[in-house]
Amino acid sequence: MAPHLLTYTRNVFLPLTTVCHNRCGYCIFRTPVREGCIMSQGEVESILAAGASAGCTEALFTFGERPGLERGFTEQIVRYGYSDILDYCYDLCLLSIEHGLLPHTNAGIMTRDEMERFREVNASMGLMLETTADLPAHANSPGKNPATRIQMIEEAGSLKIPFTTGLLLGIGETMEDREESLMVIRDLHRRYGHIQEVILQNFCAKEGTMMERSSSIDPEEMCLVIRMAKDILPSSIAVQIPPNLADARHLIRCGVDDLGGISPVTIDFVNPEHPWPALDHLKAIAGASILQERLCIYPGFIEKGWYHPRLEPLIRRLEQHIECERVA
Repeated sequence: MAPHLLTYTRNVFLPLTTVCHNRCGYCIFRTPVREGCIMSQGEVESILAAGASAGCTEALFTFGERPGLERGFTEQIVRYGYSDILDYCYDLCLLSIEHGLLPHTNAGIMTRDEMERFREVNASMGLMLETTADLPAHANSPGKNPATRIQMIEEAGSLKIPFTTGLLLGIGETMEDREESLMVIRDLHRRYGHIQEVILQNFCAKEGTMMERSSSIDPEEMCLVIRMAKDILPSSIAVQIPPNLADARHLIRCGVDDLGGISPVTIDFVNPEHPWPALDHLKAIAGASILQERLCIYPGFIEKGWYHPRLEPLIRRLEQHIECERVA
């Protein structure tokens, strides 16, 4: 029997703004519009340079969903010479490529035209489905409408964008809701073949939120969800858990394929109270599994040529770098 392969990517986390039009009942990432609520190009460039020096291959660009709909945000972004956060992010993706890191953007709901444009400068993109259920936790979050999120994931497939999605576990959904969500992802992938990985992320209660007293999903239940995902999803889709939030050492045996993005440079800004494991600690977490670094675009999508031509030189160079590190 071949040893179990467990992958991860080395990244930097770039939250361009924490302003968000959604108001989820579990989130501390969102903040109101204020002075300095947008990461400057200088800050971004400093992190990209540090990431390149640390051997990172991915720049994860994320920010609150549709911050331009929040009063006062446009005045803030105009100071940077832009009228929209997506235009700013696009140029920062170009900067990331110059520094040798492949951009992966998770900007919340985007239109088909916006995704088609971002495909030019992103090796992969993502949007968490979270759940197909209508939940109280999303009552004040128009962007968390399940149908809207499913439509975006489908349009990403029609554009041949290597895509990451996933479920947020423990926010009020049932096991039946989780099964339905996984089947929706499966069916989208069967039609378009674009889902690289599905993240199974356990909710962590945050003080000061509507759900601060809610219980997190326990490890045994999470193991059941991982096994359900392995049963429902095609084998080509990696099942991922975040090792800073879940007991990865315990859960790997349940069928985990990937540990996601680990940063030696930046914190997890969505869950700042949970530090990333050190890269040299990942081997201990992996146990008997073979730990292998990957790019944010999975090998199968590289083979199929699912990337814009401007990204090919960097993809090939980073592929070779990872292969050399593996041999060494």
